[in-house]
Amino acid sequence: MYQKVTLDNGLKIITSPMPHTRSVSVCIYLGAGSRYESDAEAGVSHFIEHLCFRGTEKRHSAKDISTAIEGLGGILNGGTDKELTVYWCKVAMHHFPLALDVLADMVLNSRIESRDLERERKVIIEEIGMSRDSPHQLVGMLIDELLWPKHPLGRDVAGSKESVAGIDRQQVLDFIACEYTPQNTVVSIAGNVSHDVAIENVGKTLGGWTNKHRCLTYLPYEETVNPQVRVEVRDTEQSHLCLALPGVSLLDPRRFTLDLLNVILGEGMSSRLFLEVRDRLGLAYNIHSYLDHFHDSGALTVYAGVEPKNLAVGIEAVLKQLACLKEPVPQEELTKAKELSKGRLSLRMEDSRSVAGWTGGQEILNGSILTVEEVVNRIDAITAEDMAELARELFVSERLRLSVVGPVKTECKLADLLEI
Repeated sequence: MYQKVTLDNGLKIITSPMPHTRSVSVCIYLGAGSRYESDAEAGVSHFIEHLCFRGTEKRHSAKDISTAIEGLGGILNGGTDKELTVYWCKVAMHHFPLALDVLADMVLNSRIESRDLERERKVIIEEIGMSRDSPHQLVGMLIDELLWPKHPLGRDVAGSKESVAGIDRQQVLDFIACEYTPQNTVVSIAGNVSHDVAIENVGKTLGGWTNKHRCLTYLPYEETVNPQVRVEVRDTEQSHLCLALPGVSLLDPRRFTLDLLNVILGEGMSSRLFLEVRDRLGLAYNIHSYLDHFHDSGALTVYAGVEPKNLAVGIEAVLKQLACLKEPVPQEELTKAKELSKGRLSLRMEDSRSVAGWTGGQEILNGSILTVEEVVNRIDAITAEDMAELARELFVSERLRLSVVGPVKTECKLADLLEI
């Protein structure tokens, strides 16, 4: 259960009382992410998120901010994605007012000083280097570039070393002025705090926020004929691969059907990929699939790490499992997948942080919130034929994309394998 209130300045507040818990979680979501950036400022959303932890007029340093929460046993963090940014905190219930004050102070009053900008620039460039040194992360970046070529969705959220090196203080301030507005923000609160107390405290801390001019929009994406294969040769013990297909958008009602297909394909130790590719064939230790849903696009991606000599057979094994999903799954397997999905969702809702993320994330991206019960009803209504029909539509050879990082010498031959 939740309640939603909109303040006079356009700020949306969502409360989810959980009187059985001892905690309160506060999430401040902003509709700002990497897809709202130009090529020249790629990574600025992520840069701003880092800078908001550097200090405010009230809390002068990063230490002052972190100590304010960690000194009480709380947890403070943030994250940037392609279509949103979040700042969140989880504390014991009686520290709720302070947690809200710290987060609001970070979002509204960060000093963005030049010296902090230069220090954090170095940190982010190191972060980018660390990601590119990790084959597991790099292969995921490469598949995004194939799925959304020459588009902000295909870029790494952190940007590149070159783009981050070129971001100046004025670009940061301009982006904040455009994107950090109350109309573009949702405050989601879950835990052992009443609705009235939560609304009163948010009104005191954020009710006077007056920036009203959001001026950035995102570049729509339309699927085009793209290259199918991208290889980066590395001297690694494994060949890391991502095999992907365009999926459905966040607003497409069939996303729940694709979610269930993904559960059957590659989520958990009873999924088809795990049982076939790992247990029966012994080709991979880590193999799984995952989904991306954006406002106007999406993707289904399979990741695996295999011995280089087994790369081709590993790709063929994954493709076989994708092809099998074009036929209706047995009723027993469908029931298992539904119960896994519903059970995992129910378990998430025991944690105040997850509840705040559930309501806040939906509101900032969709402008509406589905309850757990509504999602469960949608899952229960999915049939085996619904999934097979969607798989037949999406799982076609021309739409396949493959990225590989490892000691690969046969890039041209890999494209010949992409038949489903």
